[in-house]
Amino acid sequence: MYVEWRQIHKDGMRRVHEQTVPLYQRTHSFRVYASNVMPGMLQTAGYATGLLRAITAFQGTPDDVADAVAARLDRSRVIREGAHRFALLLEETVLHYRVCDDEAMRDQLEYLLTVMRRPNVALGIIPKHARRTVWPLEAFYSFDDQQVAVETLTAEINLTTPGEIHTYLRAFAELSRVAVRGEPAKGLIRDALSTLG
Repeated sequence: MYVEWRQIHKDGMRRVHEQTVPLYQRTHSFRVYASNVMPGMLQTAGYATGLLRAITAFQGTPDDVADAVAARLDRSRVIREGAHRFALLLEETVLHYRVCDDEAMRDQLEYLLTVMRRPNVALGIIPKHARRTVWPLEAFYSFDDQQVAVETLTAEINLTTPGEIHTYLRAFAELSRVAVRGEPAKGLIRDALSTLG
């Protein structure tokens, strides 16, 4: 239920991506709230490389970044293959946090504009000025109302208790109410693109 990242990443990060492929493949409905970085299934190679390099350096775990990026991208095929649906909420600030160089960030933001067109993807962005009933939370991933994975600085917490899952899904619904979609969301992405050198 509660596993420290240093334990999860003790052999590097590739293995954890490969181990979660079955969970991703069997999940029909994903609900993801991202308050700090792009959700893994939306990350481009350049963005993932920058992020995983930073995580590896911070945690002091073995450097298998190239293999971990390849495994992350392989796991992300679920967004294009199979009957999976994705409801994704990003805080507007995620569009501006630089975890990679400007070129990779530009590619990432342009990919967001592309992936928004997919019929199985509902992408909402919570504007930084939105009036909230739920404050910004830690990032979390919901898998078919059966499990919620919460990401903290030191650990991943996997929740399977119905009451806890319900609380996270309720928070997701509340956050979803203040998110913008469609053209307003594209406008926020384009604004972020315009700040890149």
